[in-house]
Amino acid sequence: MGADMTTRTPFRAAAWLAFALLLWMALAFTPQAKAETPGWVQARSQHDVATTLQRLQQAVTAADLQVFAHINHSAAAAKAGLQLRPTELLIFGNPKAGTLLMQCSQTTGIDLPLKMLVWQDAQGHTWIGYTDPQAIARRHDADNCPIVPKMSALMHKLMEQSAG
Repeated sequence: MGADMTTRTPFRAAAWLAFALLLWMALAFTPQAKAETPGWVQARSQHDVATTLQRLQQAVTAADLQVFAHINHSAAAAKAGLQLRPTELLIFGNPKAGTLLMQCSQTTGIDLPLKMLVWQDAQGHTWIGYTDPQAIARRHDADNCPIVPKMSALMHKLMEQSAG
C-alpha cells in the first residue's frame, strides 16, 4: 500500500496542475460578454429615446447649463445609407465650470463640453450614459481639481432625472 500511495501522489499533483493550467487558459482567452469601461456610467431609462432625450434637455436647461449641440447619430447613419438603432448625443455645459476644470489641466478641453448619450439596445431598452468627470480628471492628472466632484454629482443627477 505504501508504494501505491507514492506513485499516485505525483500523478495527482500533475493532474491538478494540468487542470489548473487548462482552466486558466479557458478563462484567460474567453471573450467577455461586455467589458466594463472605466469611468463610464449608464442607467436604463423608463422611457423611449425621444422622451429620455427631451427629459435630459429639460433637466439641462433647468440646471442653467447651455446646450451646445444635439447629434442624432441614427439620422446621420440613415443619410449615409446605414441602419443604426436610435442613438442621440447631447453636448452641454457651463463655460465657468469647464474653465475651472481646464485651469487644473488644459488637456481636459478635449473631453469638454460634457455630453450624454441616449440609445436603444438590441432588446429595445433605452439607456443613458456618460463619462464621469472624475474619470476625465484622472485621465488628465486633475484628480484634485475642486470642481470635479460637483460636476460628477450634477451629471449623476441629470441622468437620474432623465431616466426616471
